[in-house]
Amino acid sequence: MKRHLLLLSVLALAVAGCGGQRDSGGSTAAADPATVNCAIERDTRIGIATGNTTGVYFPLGGAYAEAINTSTGGRLRANAAETGASVQNIQQLVAGDYQVAFALADSAADAVRGMAAFDGEPQPIAALGRIYSNYTQVVVRTDAGIDSVADMRGKRISTGSPRSGTEVIANRLLVAAGLDPDSDLAAQRLDLTRSVDGMKDGSIDGLFFSGGLPTPGVLDLFTTAGEDVKLLDITELLAEMRDVTPVYEPGTIPAATYSLAADVPTIVVPNVLLVRDDLDAGTACVLTKVLFERKDALVAANPAAEGIELARAEETGPIPLHPGARKAIEELGGS
Repeated sequence: MKRHLLLLSVLALAVAGCGGQRDSGGSTAAADPATVNCAIERDTRIGIATGNTTGVYFPLGGAYAEAINTSTGGRLRANAAETGASVQNIQQLVAGDYQVAFALADSAADAVRGMAAFDGEPQPIAALGRIYSNYTQVVVRTDAGIDSVADMRGKRISTGSPRSGTEVIANRLLVAAGLDPDSDLAAQRLDLTRSVDGMKDGSIDGLFFSGGLPTPGVLDLFTTAGEDVKLLDITELLAEMRDVTPVYEPGTIPAATYSLAADVPTIVVPNVLLVRDDLDAGTACVLTKVLFERKDALVAANPAAEGIELARAEETGPIPLHPGARKAIEELGGS
């Protein structure tokens, strides 16, 4: 029944056009924002693809869905769903299973270029805006003899959920460190909950996770395991990562995040909120306005949302910004 309702919502979106016309190439035309009517023409259901329940996407997606429902008086009826995160989210967004998806910018960049998991097929997606940044958190057991990614050779390491943004970053870091993810370590493709459990019981030696700060599951691990675990500084691999895609940036995990002894440098990647590029422009405009106008509600769900900044909303390249989103950002004074 849920899938049936989501499919009906896709059909409703397709016929509710109010500004986002598609060009002959199949993508949304770069319409003049002045022609976009920032309004909802009819009642519509919106499915939001988030991530693991112990990550940041899930609570933010729930708060965003509630904000959409409240702000539109129920004209848009949004529901957030737990998923495997970025790559899976993009695939299911394009398939019509969801209408909005959280994703890492590197996975989204792969999608628009038809690279990596998208196997030569550029995906018809667009961004509602850049949101907060994800911090690459590489946590290892202190007794595992791991002081760098290169030291993971032969170790039991969780590289994240299959088809997640974490898995993409983990595999790229391993390659940058000179390791083959398929043969040089005992890779465990676990979601964050099972990764944390494995760290606690000693069945895995380390984990990768890309998430906002604080990530609830990682906070639980440090609260429970204390000095038995540590975060790695992986910034020596930043240059190699930027050779893959320039969206990677240097960042720092503050000591206070997980009651650490000192700040830990790391690699950061922005998050983007995605829709199909043929989504009705009026709907995209409304969704974007809710994102920024109701930021306080998202911050209440998780402090990572503090990083949602209108001034940086248009920084989505190489992912195109949806014309409806551009209209919203202009009206909100962001460009």
